[in-house]
This record gives sequence, C-alpha cells and structure tokens, in this order.
Amino acid sequence: MDRLLITVKEIKGNCPVYKVGDRIVLDEGYRLNLKETDNLCIHSLSSIMPYYIALYKGVDSRELGLSKDGEKAYVQCLDPCDYTGGGTVTFEIEKN
Repeated sequence: MDRLLITVKEIKGNCPVYKVGDRIVLDEGYRLNLKETDNLCIHSLSSIMPYYIALYKGVDSRELGLSKDGEKAYVQCLDPCDYTGGGTVTFEIEKN
C-alpha cells in the first residue's frame, strides 16, 4: 500500500506539539494512520493540504516549488514564530 510519510525535519522556535523526527502517516495518500502518526497539530494541516494529493499521485515536487531535487517535498507551518513566540516546523514529505 502506498502512503505519504510526513516527517518533522526542523523546528524554529518553540513548537508545543511536535519534536524533530515526529511523523504523520497518510495511508493511500489521504487516510490518517493513527497507529503510526506520532502527533498532529491541526494548524500544520493548512501547510500540507494543498499538496498531499498531488504528491501522492506522483507530481514532481519541483513542479510544485517544494524541492530542488524532486526526491522529497518540503512545507512549513504557518506560525511566524519570531513574532508570536511560538514555533514554525519544516516538514519533509515523501511517498513510500
């Protein structure tokens, strides 16, 4: 079964939800796998949702402006941590 693995690559500031290495797993590209997902912040979905179907269907991440090499895609949480005192998270997305 194909799936998307979304991994916390980097955190700038202080994120109260994620830690580096946490994973979100989407089976079949859209079904949240609760057993293999470490944590989920509803705010981070706004960064992931515009791209998850395209990435699952094989659209090259370079075409979407989400990577330099096309192997994995990268998106970032919308929290402007320098101004909120929170944390912004960079996610790495790959089809597996």
